[in-house]
Amino acid sequence: MRDAWKKYLPEHEIYLFNTGEAQRAYDFFGCHYVEEIGMHRFCVWAPNARALSVVGDFNGWDVAASPMELYKNGVWVAFIEGLKDGENYKYAVHGYDGSRVLKSDPFAFHCEVRPQTASKVWDIGGYEWLDGAYMKRRVKKNPLSDAVSIYELHIGSWRTKEGYRFVSFREVADELADYVSEMGYTHVEIMPVAEYPYDGSWGYQITAFYAITSRYGTPQDFMYFVDKLHSRGIGVIMDWVPGHFPKDEHGLAKFDGTHLFEHENVLQREHPQWGTLIFNYGRPEVVSFLVSNAMFFMDKYHVDGLRVDAVTSMLYLNYARDGYYVPNEEGGNIDLNAVKFLKKVNSVVLTNYAGAMTIAEESTAYPMITKPPYDGGLGFTFKWNMGFMHDTLAYMEMDHYFRQFEHTKMSFSMYYAFTENYILAYSHDEVVHGKKSMIDKMFGDYWQKFAALRTLYAFMFAHPGKKLMFMGDEFAQFIEWDFKKQLDWFLLDYDSHAGMQRYVKKLNKIYRKKSALYEIDDSWDGFTWLNVDDRDRSVYAFMRNAGDKHVVCIVNFTPVVREDYWVAMPAQGELKLLLNSDGQVYGGSGVESAKKCFTQKKGINGFEYSAVVTVPPLGALYYEFAANEEEKGMTLDD
Repeated sequence: MRDAWKKYLPEHEIYLFNTGEAQRAYDFFGCHYVEEIGMHRFCVWAPNARALSVVGDFNGWDVAASPMELYKNGVWVAFIEGLKDGENYKYAVHGYDGSRVLKSDPFAFHCEVRPQTASKVWDIGGYEWLDGAYMKRRVKKNPLSDAVSIYELHIGSWRTKEGYRFVSFREVADELADYVSEMGYTHVEIMPVAEYPYDGSWGYQITAFYAITSRYGTPQDFMYFVDKLHSRGIGVIMDWVPGHFPKDEHGLAKFDGTHLFEHENVLQREHPQWGTLIFNYGRPEVVSFLVSNAMFFMDKYHVDGLRVDAVTSMLYLNYARDGYYVPNEEGGNIDLNAVKFLKKVNSVVLTNYAGAMTIAEESTAYPMITKPPYDGGLGFTFKWNMGFMHDTLAYMEMDHYFRQFEHTKMSFSMYYAFTENYILAYSHDEVVHGKKSMIDKMFGDYWQKFAALRTLYAFMFAHPGKKLMFMGDEFAQFIEWDFKKQLDWFLLDYDSHAGMQRYVKKLNKIYRKKSALYEIDDSWDGFTWLNVDDRDRSVYAFMRNAGDKHVVCIVNFTPVVREDYWVAMPAQGELKLLLNSDGQVYGGSGVESAKKCFTQKKGINGFEYSAVVTVPPLGALYYEFAANEEEKGMTLDD
């Protein structure tokens, strides 16, 4: 190697990478144009390889044409001139085990469209961002006390183009931004868009962690996508998958002829359920690779959050292993290295990007998922509330008569609602693999299904926790989600589906306008049960609070009108109707409740006051409550 080139190989970057402390390893590793010498620098970590070379369009894929040199600490380097953006390349790796394999670049920024697997020479600079004002506002935001209503989507099946081909990020950005803004969501969450070979994995089996999938266009196309959503004030959350990767030969698996990124121990190496490989979180370079990957999307693509997939599988050494696993050094079943990694990535991301969020998909009672690392927590901003999802859906699938015997399914979540910072998620996982769509899960006839879903959504939007629903749920798509085709938008020609869409839009509007519904999601200060034990009529009533702002939610989970229904109230005052889910504009039957009513000096459920309302069949009511002047400033415990 020419001595003059060594100044373009900063040793401190290699040191940070080798010690697990790199946060922006993508600035050094991979393929980068070095303007001063007019050459592209290729850097790759393969400490056990016998030899490497760069092969591609530019040298006829000749293994001998562009050899790499082992620089230091397992890092191989080559400088090549005359390359252009878009040219394909791979690393020809002569592995420690004698194998000779063509590998994609682990740090590639762009790749060929599947089924081809080459990396591409690509400059991801040059895009002129227009979201400066948005990013400045984000710094001042606190997601914990803000309204957060997330629209989860799969880019390839939200809309398709002629011939059912995937849309590009640019093609979908404008329409999606208009739609999500019109519907009142605060964020979109996109299923994984790092490069993956198999459409049927939905993006959860990634082979190029730094490359935006070429299915939907170029890296700059994705920048436009994020920029456009930011222009409408909509945050972008990415599904991030640091838990596993597939065995495809061109990917990370056995990268240098050894188990480099994955565990060497066969009992720790593979997910039995998924047939994928598990990252070795105890290897410093793997930590650097993944932490830098999280930072990469925040840095280069301005994303507002990362939803971390399958955290449960990362935390537990015995995950899906039927009792056969390698315990940690303390004899337990927790992967202590994964715990350290998760604490690190959350600390690094959230301290560098104020106002951003990280979200754990975690389904057990593992403690302190959303508590700060300095208090012993993992440091996530939010955790998906899987218990709420399971209980509420099980209840809604139940015959109306039998709900009286399972009444606590809808209230049990409040026993643990403040142990973590939660997102109430009805995600893509609930509308696939024979689980039925959200509307089809609802018990009853056609009308009852729609009424029940409206009531469930009202319950969710008023319950403590941020909100998430999957695309199609907002207009009650009847069939399960199919990644191979677009949503059934034609259903909006039918009144029941159009009514559901109007209803969700109204829910979002009320939710974002009334601070009582979102400001205090983490303590009993923001929530008061009013009627919780009325199992005979399957009715619940509760109040959300933020200072002197209050919203009362009343839900009836049977198809019987509840006339003259008394709701306990903590103070004397006035109730004004905000929402009736049974309104005909939403597809309801039109049973009306008083638009305004006053509390009466009639004590029930331990409260001195109460109010009488008519609760529609399978219906929900929201009332804004204002205490009388002499009682303003009181606490609900007074």
